[in-house]
Amino acid sequence: MLLGVVVGLALAEVSILVTTVYLHRGITHRAVTLNPVLVQVLRFVIWITTGMKPREWAAVHRRHHAATDTADDPHSPLVLGFWRVQLTNAALYRRTARDGVTVDKYARDLPPDWLDRWFYDRAWLGLGLGITLLCLILGWQTGLLAAAVHLVAYLGLSGSVNAVGHTVGRRPHENSATNGRLLALITAGEGLHNNHHDAPTSARFARSVGDVDPGWWTVRALSWVRLARIRHRALPVRTG
Repeated sequence: MLLGVVVGLALAEVSILVTTVYLHRGITHRAVTLNPVLVQVLRFVIWITTGMKPREWAAVHRRHHAATDTADDPHSPLVLGFWRVQLTNAALYRRTARDGVTVDKYARDLPPDWLDRWFYDRAWLGLGLGITLLCLILGWQTGLLAAAVHLVAYLGLSGSVNAVGHTVGRRPHENSATNGRLLALITAGEGLHNNHHDAPTSARFARSVGDVDPGWWTVRALSWVRLARIRHRALPVRTG
């Protein structure tokens, strides 16, 4: 049982790291450009661990930035309430992504390719493959436990970035998001949400001593081995 819990939590952290580096800082904000081979690896990992479609995630998040904490924000706790966002974050993403408008408007630069049409648009196939691999490696009972722990942990942490990250914490910059260092520690830097909203195209969320940003550390390491190109070495200057 302990092995299943540990593996599940580890998988959740891996998924969070891939989400922030590939989906968030990479394709959504273009803060970092990743090596094409690495992109395919991360694309596969996010498919078998979450079943998410990258263009849908990017579109919903871009809409969030365009309409932060207004009625048009897909997952604002100020509008929808803290617990609705915390507990139903994935459903809110899915509803917005399937509204027939958001993806067309906010993800025009991310058209589906043949891999999407044959594989990655089939969430059930990716998740089924991921769970099957866990069961083959760990045994079916431990594998299913690991999958369940991963699911709960990933959904909980992702929901916290949007719920806690717009409700509780410091606001050093003039936007409605917040910074939470503990949340940042367990979400690969995503908890530094106020910093991110202040400079969305920066791959670095950490700004001061004590800010923990494992996602940025990963991006830096990838750039050192020439698997990533960082858009801004210094924070971009705000013009408005």
